[in-house]
Amino acid sequence: MYLNYKLKFFLLTLIFFIPLSVSGYAKKAPESFANLAESLSPSVVNISTTTIIEDRKNNLPAFPPGSPFEEFFKQFQEPNQGKRRAQSLGSGFIIDSKGYIITNNHVIENAEKIMVILHDDKSFEAEVVGKDPKTDVALLKINPKNTNLKAVKFGNSNDLRVGDWVMAIGNPFGFGGTVTAGIVSARGRNIGGSYDDYIQTDASINRGNSGGPLFDMKGNVVGINTAIFSQSGGSVGIGFAVSSNLAKQVSDQLRKYGRTKRGWLGVLIQQITKEIADSLGLKNTHGALVSSATENGPAYNAGIKSGDIILKFNNIKIKNMNELPKVVAGTPVGKSVKVEIWREGKIKTLNVKLGELELAENNNLINNNQRKGQTKSFPKIGFEIKQLDDQDIKKYKIKEFTKGIVISNVKNNSKAFKSGLREGMIIVRVGQSEVSDLSIISNAIEKAKKQKRNALLMLVNFEGNNRFVAVEIF
Repeated sequence: MYLNYKLKFFLLTLIFFIPLSVSGYAKKAPESFANLAESLSPSVVNISTTTIIEDRKNNLPAFPPGSPFEEFFKQFQEPNQGKRRAQSLGSGFIIDSKGYIITNNHVIENAEKIMVILHDDKSFEAEVVGKDPKTDVALLKINPKNTNLKAVKFGNSNDLRVGDWVMAIGNPFGFGGTVTAGIVSARGRNIGGSYDDYIQTDASINRGNSGGPLFDMKGNVVGINTAIFSQSGGSVGIGFAVSSNLAKQVSDQLRKYGRTKRGWLGVLIQQITKEIADSLGLKNTHGALVSSATENGPAYNAGIKSGDIILKFNNIKIKNMNELPKVVAGTPVGKSVKVEIWREGKIKTLNVKLGELELAENNNLINNNQRKGQTKSFPKIGFEIKQLDDQDIKKYKIKEFTKGIVISNVKNNSKAFKSGLREGMIIVRVGQSEVSDLSIISNAIEKAKKQKRNALLMLVNFEGNNRFVAVEIF
């Protein structure tokens, strides 16, 4: 009986005291979103686009090119046959009273005509100032004439915390002026793009919401509603919004240049696994591993090499591979920055003058990789190597190398096979040493065994792409 009394007292204590401790950290839910919605709705617009779509349906018979019947039947075909106009709807928001409007690139992509409809049903034809498919952001411009436009301001999306309240306004399914609310479910989501920085929210977002704003409780734009995860096509409480910090950075460039100008470092990178970290003597998997540096690119000219691990860029710590492209892209072109790297057990700092990503892409410099014999077998590890010769180049269809070491055989289910080594791979580096002959690999393996390291890091090239592989040696 005494024990039961103590248990009841303890439970009551929890009931009374836990909410008090939580309330010190959590913000109260708003009593109503009405004032905020009323104030911000005039800044949100509906976007209607008209696109010409090729209609593949054709009731006329098909004939080979040049057939005399082809010309005969053309006279019965109407001029616009095979094409039709399709309309779609989206959302956007005003960022400048002069008529600048932000939306998603996919909302206006391939549109022949773009109409912007204000909250009072006034409509204006819009022109595209610039667009960026990489982040799915587009900037439009209308001539407001005698209409007073109410603009909204960008907030700092980095200030958002998981659990904060947010509100979305948009044009789902063409209904217009629809307000939904929810919380921030996650931040910094990457759903497949190099520059992804999405806010995940459970505020209802549906078709037509794309391009509309996501607001914080101060009325600042913290995101552009862009995508949903759904198996049915409707909202299931998993929506994604481009972060305002990324959207502002892109829109500023679109407004100034009509296109983006991203910083370019000129490296091919990959994620650092636990095995790779162990092989290099690192305590954690932070940073980005350089697979290759584009010849005569910014990183190459600064002395960055394959095998280096980028720990900091412009004094910003790089926690994982996905962070580096975003940080580099957001740095002004031509700026000299300090890059902290890990090389051969030591930290080095190099100065790099950034190039421009778009120019590098136009000049086909992105992801270009840098440019005969005896054999050696490692039966305990399960692979064989040989000096590259003309027959190997032909056999394995090697294009990037005329000399070096090629893997000529890998035993199934061996340590080498399970580590990812395959026949036809070129071994470019072992650890952080460049490979020019068979002895370098043999010496590296023996050295790793003496140091009692479980794995040896190899940079291999396969079908034109460089990647690091941590090979088990024990």
